[in-house]
Amino acid sequence: MSDDFSIDDMDRAIVEQLRLNGRATNQQIANVLGLTAATVSARIRRMEDANKLRVVAVSDFSAHGYNVLMEVAIEVDGRPASDVAAELAGYPEVFAAHLVTGRYDIDMLVVLREFDDLPGLLLEKFSKVRGIRSMVPAIAVDVIKYKFDVAPIEARGDL
Repeated sequence: MSDDFSIDDMDRAIVEQLRLNGRATNQQIANVLGLTAATVSARIRRMEDANKLRVVAVSDFSAHGYNVLMEVAIEVDGRPASDVAAELAGYPEVFAAHLVTGRYDIDMLVVLREFDDLPGLLLEKFSKVRGIRSMVPAIAVDVIKYKFDVAPIEARGDL
């Protein structure tokens, strides 16, 4: 796809409808926007092909019995941080792992079913990963925002 691909107002309207209801059919979106389902389908496919849009499902961790959300900042020593992050990302409790700049090398978001699972995770699992110098867990006491539509479709036409 060419680099001059641009998103127009109709594309942004389609994306907004998908954000409001990720399960909306092309026909439902078309009805709201005054288009045909074929037009909606073609525009979605065009944005996907240009890597401007990806439709994904996001699951609510609390709906699956995970009651503890925790951020863990990790300092690495003696091993590449990317290797440590890749190993940690293999644990099912880790739902996001990032290499970061600053005091720490890795930042992770972790979910647990209950607080009683915390010692086992930190002391029996994570502490066995070679290269971890320190871990600083921070338990979320309240979730203020939990959204994954973080890549705005900007009015400029380029992303």
